[in-house]
Amino acid sequence: MKIALMDSGIGLLAAAAAVRRLRPDADLVLSSDPAGMPWGPRTPEDLARRALAVAEAAAAHRPDALIVACNTASVHALPTLRARLEPGLPVIGTVPAIKPAAGDGGPVAIWATPATTGSPYQRGLIEQFAAGVEVTEVPCPGLADAVEHADQAAVDAAVAAAAALTPADVRTVVLGCTHYELVAERIGDALERAAGHRPGLLGSAGAVAAQALRRIGGTPGDVVPPGGATLTVLHDGVESTLTDAALSYAEGRGLREVSAAR
Repeated sequence: MKIALMDSGIGLLAAAAAVRRLRPDADLVLSSDPAGMPWGPRTPEDLARRALAVAEAAAAHRPDALIVACNTASVHALPTLRARLEPGLPVIGTVPAIKPAAGDGGPVAIWATPATTGSPYQRGLIEQFAAGVEVTEVPCPGLADAVEHADQAAVDAAVAAAAALTPADVRTVVLGCTHYELVAERIGDALERAAGHRPGLLGSAGAVAAQALRRIGGTPGDVVPPGGATLTVLHDGVESTLTDAALSYAEGRGLREVSAAR
């Protein structure tokens, strides 16, 4: 079994780690666009064009499924990707965990990029899944970029600013950008300092990994075969290795042994 994941940068690490936990035997292909990162400020047309190039680079490695491990690309490029690649290659998008957050009751906060915050897409999800629940949309300017470059001071500053905008009575915070899951512990710490309690944090990595396996009839829990599974890293379509920034996160380090053994 081979699963490909795509993103503008290292936000795909959280979903890759989730796939690895569910299926340690799965070969992984990580395809990203360092030259075009971040995708958020780009026009929908430009974003869709770049996302398609990243997806086609991954598809060339003949995976069984492709996870679009990026909220922004899922909003703007998913129809384009599916039109080009399906039905031959199942394409699984990423949706913010608004439904399960609302199911636990409110109040709820959604941390997302400025481009996603207040967008018709996110507002539609709120109306569909969180009607009657108090929801606060919190823009997080600079946070995804800071995570991408492992700029710890910038991460702390962006997280602190977003925590200050988050109502103190919030019970659950939805991490509406895949990059944010890489610093979830620091986000929880900042919210606890700001509000005096630690709200629950909900990302999408686990759900999207499980959905990808369901789409191809996979089941969790297989034993790693002798020699381990492979990891292929693509930067702008060219085979590469995990960056130092990726390896600064636990999710990246967890993939390093597989990458080195390949």
